Amino acid sequence: MKIATIIGARPQFIKAAAVSRAIDNHNRLTPYPSPLTEVIVHTGQHYDYGMSEVFFRELDIPEPAYNLEVGSGSQGTQTGLMLARIEEVLVKEQPDRVLVYGDTNSTLAGALAAAKLHIPVAHVEAGLRSFNRRMPEEINRVITDHLADLLFCPSRTAVDNLIKEGFTNILDQNEFIIPNPGVRNPLPPNPVVSNPVVINVGDVMADALQFAVSKASAHSDILARLELKPQGYLLATVHRPENTDNNQRLQNILSAFTALNEPVVFPVHPRTRKLLQETGYQPPENMKLIDPVGYFDVIALEKSARLLLTDSGGMQKEAYWLKVPCITLRDETEWIETVELGWNILTGADRDRIVETARMFKTPSDHPPLYGDGQSAAHCLKALPAS
Repeated sequence: MKIATIIGARPQFIKAAAVSRAIDNHNRLTPYPSPLTEVIVHTGQHYDYGMSEVFFRELDIPEPAYNLEVGSGSQGTQTGLMLARIEEVLVKEQPDRVLVYGDTNSTLAGALAAAKLHIPVAHVEAGLRSFNRRMPEEINRVITDHLADLLFCPSRTAVDNLIKEGFTNILDQNEFIIPNPGVRNPLPPNPVVSNPVVINVGDVMADALQFAVSKASAHSDILARLELKPQGYLLATVHRPENTDNNQRLQNILSAFTALNEPVVFPVHPRTRKLLQETGYQPPENMKLIDPVGYFDVIALEKSARLLLTDSGGMQKEAYWLKVPCITLRDETEWIETVELGWNILTGADRDRIVETARMFKTPSDHPPLYGDGQSAAHCLKALPAS
């Protein structure tokens, strides 16, 4: 089976790395004699070294067979360019299946190009919903789910969201993944888009985090480089359009960071840095603005921070897995389990609420496992040969 993997943004590199390693392991196992061939297509949505190349190098992702070099642009321009260029690759490669991740424009373009060419689509991280259609990510994920024939959900909540939207072919992971790796229950033959298969496989980012934590201590010296002490700083990221494209929200967030009056390490997304430069922003003494860093450095920073302040979906989960409190700078989140358990608090862009929450955050004592068993990538692959 030939799989075309469509990726283009930093979180997708992390997720795809886990699946690529699982593909390599799959091809080594005797119970699965039929090999999987992966063709990686990088749309170029994230294209500078700090947002792209360093992740391929660190996470042992095979070099992309294609780099479409789409770059930045408006939603329509970027998605349209991706759609045209992905289609050319798919026509040339004739894959048996297209694999897409998450909720970016690369996700939507990959799913749409494949669907129009009648190539089956598997969506990793399916079923997530913020229920906010003003978010471009929400539009991307909803459409992708309804184009895919195989939906890999990270949680039972995601499965329930799809059930509410009319999906009925729900295959429980425990029915599909059984202890003996040489025997498995097959998927229904030739699933079609009219009756797509939904499986709760857990979150492949848990797989990626396990890999990164094992490497970060040996490969990252970022705390020493930045002269940071464990638990002696906050880590912040801001990149979503709802915050960066709304000057008032962005200014409220930055004002809150300043008011916290403790060290804040802020790896600045290129979009955010451009806006800060345009507005002439001068960081206060407690703010340490740095360029985007590699995944091992990110994990090292997260693991040793007192608190995370972010609008990133991935960092909300990483914070939970690392047992670090998290403030989410959004009005809603797809990862509601982390909020329900008290490890994640939504503040939106409310300056006073951000400051008060950061100062008063009480770390919960309860920390049950969330989002799978750390073998989600392998669970995904067990479905692919049968589909």
